[in-house]
Order: sequence, then structure tokens, then C-alpha cells
Amino acid sequence: MTDAPLLLRNDDQGVATITLNRPQARNSLGQPMLAALLAAFAALAADDSVRVVILAGAGPAFCAGHDLKEMRAANYTRDYSEKLFADCSALMQAIVRLPKPVIARVHGIATAAGAQLVASCDLAIAADDSRFATPGVNIGLFCSTPMVALSRNLSPKHALQMLLVGELIDAQTALRFGLVNELVPAAELEEKTFELARKLAAKSARTLAIGKEAFYRQAEMPLGAAYDYCAEVMATNLEALDAQEGIGAFIDKRHPVWCDR
Repeated sequence: MTDAPLLLRNDDQGVATITLNRPQARNSLGQPMLAALLAAFAALAADDSVRVVILAGAGPAFCAGHDLKEMRAANYTRDYSEKLFADCSALMQAIVRLPKPVIARVHGIATAAGAQLVASCDLAIAADDSRFATPGVNIGLFCSTPMVALSRNLSPKHALQMLLVGELIDAQTALRFGLVNELVPAAELEEKTFELARKLAAKSARTLAIGKEAFYRQAEMPLGAAYDYCAEVMATNLEALDAQEGIGAFIDKRHPVWCDR
């Protein structure tokens, strides 16, 4: 396994599936894995053949968070920790800023920075026996960077419950909290996730990119500023060829033909 690639990539019908490939370490996010993911998302951003991304994990777990053995081996030095958490934060922002939808395909456990990965993805489909936690409080290292993603996805009390208690929650609780969109039987997880990805891939890539960027930008604005910004986005969007094609197709009762412009 030491010679195996850290990431696996499979492209199918405009959907790129990126699989974390450290199953023996529960796909933990050591520095090499973070570097590989940052490079992968930079490549995905530049690849026009990719319309949707699925993020998955190999082996028994989606992602167990940071590599605690690597932390100890680095002797917890400040230079190491600053680089580690800066790279992790950059990865989560790269997911949000990618102009394509990113779907987390979750099985097993997603803990600490693994739960952060789930919360950072635009959508998440989980096996109905998966579990989630931000357990840093139990080992004296509060999940502060995972808190950024959780606090933007969950209600404050649900986020704080996960962060302060640090216990595993089941998939049904994660769904109720809003951490995931849908639960499916484990045997159907890959099929159902790809089915959703294909639905998204069939839409205008330009429209999805406009909408995703606007969603995250307006969420940080006061109400009035958000409406002003989104009104401008819609006016600009209406000038796009795909918007005009889509409106024409709707009126003419035909399927639109996207040009992604």
C-alpha cells in the first residue's frame, strides 16, 4: 500500500470521482494527502470536460480527519502545524470555490477534518450506517477549523453539540442536523451518488458555476447587500447564451441544448 497513489480518479460522463486512497489510515489528511487534494482540485478547476465532482474514500471509512501519528512524529512543531492547518483550510476553500458542484459520497466514518470535508462539499449523500463526529475536544485539540464549515451548514446548537460533546452521531442524526442531504443503503451508495451527479452534469455548466459562486458570496452579506448582489448576478446571467437558450426551450416546449456560455 505504500506505493499506492494517494488519490484515485475516475472520469465518466462528465463526472470526476476523486477517491482518497489511504484505507489503512482511514484516509486521514496528512500533509501529502492535503497536497495531493489541492493539486487535484486545481486540475479539476481547469478541466472543462469535468462538470461535477464526487469525493469519496477507499476502504472502510470516508475520512478520519487529520493524521494524529504524523502530528506526533512532527513533534507538534509550530512550523508543521501552521502549514498543516493552512493547507487544510485552503483545501476546504478550493472545494467551495470550484466552479462545479462537489458531492461527498460518505460511508463508514467522517470525523474531525473528515466531517469538515463533508460540510465543505456542496452536497452529501451518505450510507445509512455511516457516522460522523468532531471529537477533538476529547483529545484536547478542539476542532476549530472544522467548526468553520460546520457552523455554516448546521444550526448553531447542532454545530456546538457536535463540537462540545465530541461523540459520534449516526447517519439519521446527521441528516436531521443538515450535514448530509440524503441517506441510502450502503449497497446503493455509489449508484445513487452517481445518479445525482449525472442530473447535475446534464445542466448548463455556466449556470451552475454562476449559481454556486453567488450562493456562497451572498451568504456572507447583509440582507440588502445580498439582494443587490444577486440582482446584478441575475441580470448578468440573463445575458448568457445558455439562459436565453433555456428560456427559449421552455417556451418552445423542447429540450435545451447547452453551450456552456
